[in-house]
Amino acid sequence: MKTAPDKLTPLSAGRLLGIWRDVAAQEENETVRGLLCNARVLAESCFLGGERLFESAEAVLEELTAGEMETLVRHLAGKKTDLPAEVNAGFDPERFRAMRGKRA
Repeated sequence: MKTAPDKLTPLSAGRLLGIWRDVAAQEENETVRGLLCNARVLAESCFLGGERLFESAEAVLEELTAGEMETLVRHLAGKKTDLPAEVNAGFDPERFRAMRGKRA
């Protein structure tokens, strides 16, 4: 992440639902939908010096990795984590190796 926000402002439940509905109406793929929703939330929630850090969801997707996005969303939800952004606690390396073996 080039510049970290100095303030994260959680959105209301109504706004979160609105974002989810908008994205769900446009995107069927669950993974893509999750990335797009998170990007929109972060675009509206991340501030630096009182100004929005990202001008759009696309700007979030261009600058942040999925891990960085996940870390910021967790912080917005009040779940402070010491895991680096690159670490995915749910990653199962054995399952990944088995899946790669089936494709080869």
